[in-house]
This record gives sequence, C-alpha cells and structure tokens, in this order.
Amino acid sequence: MGDDLSLLTSELVTNAIRHGACREDEDVIELVLWPADGHYWLAVSGPGTGPGKPALSHPDAASENGRGLLLVDSLATAWTVRPRPTRGTSVIAGLSLRQGTRPDGTVGRPGPTAQPCPHCLTG
Repeated sequence: MGDDLSLLTSELVTNAIRHGACREDEDVIELVLWPADGHYWLAVSGPGTGPGKPALSHPDAASENGRGLLLVDSLATAWTVRPRPTRGTSVIAGLSLRQGTRPDGTVGRPGPTAQPCPHCLTG
C-alpha cells in the first residue's frame, strides 16, 4: 500500500502544480491524508487556474501526456473531483485498507463515479 500511496500522491501533487498553481499569485497546493471508512483518503487541492475540470483521457501511444488520471483510476478504490468553496479544485482519492475491496465489501474498484466519505466534501 505504501508504494501505491506514494505514487498516487506524486501524481496528484504533480498535476496540481502543473495545471493549477500560478507563480504570480504565490498559490499553494494543499495535501491532506486521513483514515476513514476503511480507506486512506488523500485530497490534493490547488487554486484551479488551469483549463477545465480534471477528467480521464485516453491518449494514443504517441502522446507524451494524459495518463495521470488513468493511473489514479487504476490505483484508487474510489476518486472524485470537487470544486473548492472559494476557488480551486480538489481531487480526492481513496485507497482501501483491504486492497481490492470496495467500501461495500465486494471485490473490485468503483471508479471515478464513486462518492468519497462525507469528510471529503468539507473544507
């Protein structure tokens, strides 16, 4: 699990810096990790000045970019994108404490339409 969490963190923080941070505003990227509901939840939030909402893409073999959220989708038990209350965006992803199981106990991964725990929606 440690390797998955490290890779997930690296990908989300890199995306937040690359697509959301703005040098002129001296914006910060916020990272929060907490255990709840049988998961480690990771929320990475940025000012969201990049174009559009983060979304899965399916790049062709020659593309140099566009695989980050595919990686998140593959690693996370559940993930979602939420707007911040004032400005910006949070990407929230959960890793099951019992690898390979969903919150309802079935095997597999719900994917990007799954809802995170209620704690993820505050702040």
